[in-house]
Amino acid sequence: MSTVNFSVPEEVKRAFDKTFKGQNKSAIIADLMREAVERAERKRRQRKAIARILERRQHAPSVSNEQLRAAREDGRP
Repeated sequence: MSTVNFSVPEEVKRAFDKTFKGQNKSAIIADLMREAVERAERKRRQRKAIARILERRQHAPSVSNEQLRAAREDGRP
């Protein structure tokens, strides 16, 4: 197990201590760090997915408004 030292504003420390009084604060910090890593990974995957969509969109055939309107009309009963 590793030890991590970091500084936080005093008001954050007080609020954390009050909120998690009587609980294993090391475990809570470890869970929060895991969540932060997962959130960062999710954001990275989202950015990559958006980049892939935008790249594919550049190569997609363009459709005029008239073609879209006609396709909508053809699809209606």
